[in-house]
Amino acid sequence: MSTTTKISIVYYSGTGNIHKLAVAAEEAAVKAGAEVRLRRVPEYVEASLAPEFTEWTEAWRENTAAIADVPAGSADDLEWADAILLGGPGRFGMIAAPLKHFIDLAWPLNARGGLAGKVMSSFTSTGAPHGGQEATILSLNTVFYHWGGIIVPPGITDEIMTAPSNGNPYGVSSVSGRQAIPGRLAENVTEDNLAAIAHQTRRMLDVADALRRGRQATPHR
Repeated sequence: MSTTTKISIVYYSGTGNIHKLAVAAEEAAVKAGAEVRLRRVPEYVEASLAPEFTEWTEAWRENTAAIADVPAGSADDLEWADAILLGGPGRFGMIAAPLKHFIDLAWPLNARGGLAGKVMSSFTSTGAPHGGQEATILSLNTVFYHWGGIIVPPGITDEIMTAPSNGNPYGVSSVSGRQAIPGRLAENVTEDNLAAIAHQTRRMLDVADALRRGRQATPHR
């Protein structure tokens, strides 16, 4: 019987902003005493890059190299966890294609009920303040509804959530700017963003820990 809450932080990052938030979430989870798996979602079609956007493409290549040592995620990481934190950039108000592909691969696990009852939350980054952040989070929440997850948003439950660069009660969202800057990955992620994702992580771990202990005390009959 486990005495530690387990969290999987699974993310897709294009130019480094989501990666930086995911690492901050990992650090917060470790400090909270959780077992943590940090897992990246790799690109699955490199041809999806837009070569005419030179700055973005160069930053993408730099980020790909920078996060190469992070293990790639699988459905096993979702099954293992008590809590699942998913992150990815918003693309036209929707989930980025690589993260959606990862989610699609989890359907056998979901079909046998392996995701039901887990605590779930999400975070994102977009190129502009109104670049579809809430819509992206809500699209991830729709996945969680189908999985039978228990959604724990950050809400406005801490002062950090009212900081100028935060303020999204759906899930932590950063503004990455209109251009990726080679050699300066994730510089648009603010200290307030990092503090906010740490708060969101602790909040979902508090709920997951309470559920885990409650279930162990009162096993299903």
